[in-house]
Amino acid sequence: MSETHRQRGDATDEAQAMDAPDDIANLATEVIDLVDAPSIAPTPPLTKTEVRTILLSLMLTMFLTALDQTIVATALPTIGRQFNDVTNLSWVITAYLLSSTAVAPVYGTLSDIYGRRAMIIVSMALFLIGSVLCAISPNILTLILARALQGIGGGGILPLVQTVISDVVTPRERGQYQAYFSSVWVTAGICGPVLGGLFAEHLHWSVIFWINLPLGALSLALLLPRMGKIPVFHRKRKVDWLGGILLMASAVIVMLVLTWGGNRFAWASPEIVAMIGSALALGVAFVWHARRASEPFLPIPLLSGSVVPYAMAAGGCAIGAMIGLTVHMPLYYEVVYGLTASEAGLALIPLVAVSVLGAWIAGRTMMFTKHYKRAAIGGVAVSTCSALALALLTPMPLWQMLAVLSLLAVGLGTVFPVSVVSIQNAVPRAQVGTATGAMNFFRSLMASFTVAAFTAILLMVLGRHLSIGAEHHIDAQHGIAAGDMIAAFRYVFGAAAVLLGSAAMLMLLMEERPLAGPPQAAASEMAE
Repeated sequence: MSETHRQRGDATDEAQAMDAPDDIANLATEVIDLVDAPSIAPTPPLTKTEVRTILLSLMLTMFLTALDQTIVATALPTIGRQFNDVTNLSWVITAYLLSSTAVAPVYGTLSDIYGRRAMIIVSMALFLIGSVLCAISPNILTLILARALQGIGGGGILPLVQTVISDVVTPRERGQYQAYFSSVWVTAGICGPVLGGLFAEHLHWSVIFWINLPLGALSLALLLPRMGKIPVFHRKRKVDWLGGILLMASAVIVMLVLTWGGNRFAWASPEIVAMIGSALALGVAFVWHARRASEPFLPIPLLSGSVVPYAMAAGGCAIGAMIGLTVHMPLYYEVVYGLTASEAGLALIPLVAVSVLGAWIAGRTMMFTKHYKRAAIGGVAVSTCSALALALLTPMPLWQMLAVLSLLAVGLGTVFPVSVVSIQNAVPRAQVGTATGAMNFFRSLMASFTVAAFTAILLMVLGRHLSIGAEHHIDAQHGIAAGDMIAAFRYVFGAAAVLLGSAAMLMLLMEERPLAGPPQAAASEMAE
């Protein structure tokens, strides 16, 4: 470098140093737009052991709420006999479902304002307090109210867990951990009904709630001491309580419509029509308010763009098809193949459990390939073809049915990690919790809608020879021929194919944004 250039450089540095105080003074009043914030977090200062401990505690936390949604169902007859009230028994399930769905976006938004640690403590505390009140309930009304409180706490656990994962690991690594957490839901789905039946028969039904206390305490003991090392991305701001209330009220009414429509009230009844009108009015009011509020509860632009709406809709279609088939397939097994209730439950394992394999495949693909969404597109395309095969080739031997359902589940499972990570990768860091809560909220609504739609299809084809009980469980009354059931389920499988085909199209249209993460060697080491 020449002496002239050196002198010019020294002069420039001196001038910048003189201007520095003015620049520092301006920083105090500078407002940084969240849209300009980086979407990828820096690598958190956590060791591999700390990351694994945090993830283990998160899995235990998620297992807690997943188990609670399945363990209660098999104990309902025992509860009904003790309280001598069968009429209101379904509300033990419905109360939890309503409250947990309504509060999912609330926890996501509040975690972006007050932090993950505070909201995890709140959600777990409400869940455990609700569990105690459920266990000591003296009558069915108290139990229903306690279940609603439990749902208010439990509804925040899943979005909070998914948000903390996004704080701890990079987007490229995140897919494989989504697969691990999918296995938690499968384990809870298999163990829950078995444990619920054993506790109710050999111990006492209240044990299904007491068991939450040691599991919850262990989870918090593992997680909270390490939460201080997790990177902080929340931003204190004013809470838009009006927007939150409008959104929750609309969600509760929608869930009631999907629960009561075609069951307690006819779809065209004045009650259902009035509820639909109320939900639409509240939804319009929420959108109107969100567009005018300076810091809305759920920013409408956050749900737009070339990634978030497509990923949310694709995940909703996939979870809807999965839950819809899971709820209704036992009826098909019992009538067409003559299986008992317990055998029909075992026959659901290929549909529910094998989806974890698809999630694992997609998660590994996201770690090592640039075009990660191809795994989801190809997987859900296979699922669509499988559903079409069921619609066109039914009836088939039981082993073939289970094989096709397994293939459908593998392909369907690829959508979940890709959709979750794509959403979290596309939004500003300070709004990951909000987006994750909105995603879970939409998925719950879509699952309830699909269950109601599949039930409506069966009722239209078979007539009102079906009775719908707790948690949308359908029992066949005598007189339904196997041929009629096969004909009805062809439409159900066709509807599932439409949902899965829509998920494939949405994944194809979604923008594939690059994922940040460690080099392949480091990722491989972490996956071990």
